[in-house]
Amino acid sequence: MAQAPEETAAAQVVVKKYANRRLYNTESSSYITLENLSEMIRAGRDFVVYDAKTGDDITRSVLTQIIVEEENKIGQSMLPTNFLRQLIGLYGDNMQGMVPRYLESAMAQFSRQQAQMRAAMQQTMGSFLPPGMEEIGRQNIAMMERAMSLFAPFTPRSEAASEPGADVTHEEIGTLRSEVDRLQAELAALKASQAKRA
Repeated sequence: MAQAPEETAAAQVVVKKYANRRLYNTESSSYITLENLSEMIRAGRDFVVYDAKTGDDITRSVLTQIIVEEENKIGQSMLPTNFLRQLIGLYGDNMQGMVPRYLESAMAQFSRQQAQMRAAMQQTMGSFLPPGMEEIGRQNIAMMERAMSLFAPFTPRSEAASEPGADVTHEEIGTLRSEVDRLQAELAALKASQAKRA
């Protein structure tokens, strides 16, 4: 049986899910939606969801529901079809046990890189985001997909090679880095010239 709600950490918000599919936030004593839970995640709030009848921890299934809701919003999808296929293909595979740790590690690394990039950009130009940064984000996702393909030995190499972005080389990564450096230098020069005029 899952850990009882009373035993959870004080910082964790306890949410109960009732048979009618309604979610009840015990902290605010109010009914909430999946959208509210999504906002809590973005705000850095931790929560756990229990089935109100059985007391089972159903947080994982609720988080999965949130992902499905977000993926169905127009322009919001982040999970590429090939990634989803590879992930589904790993269920029951002898590598399945390694996937959660790998994904957690990859996402933590991705978050660290994004935070470092944001900090560097803010130092260079404040809150202005230059064109091309979205492309860098897409490149990061593509790199994660390629890394994930290492866990899918059943995917033929010819099929993997035909996927867009499947053959990014160290040279291309170096080119991308030099382009970011060039953009940062241009922005620093622009900032300096604006400071002189002021």
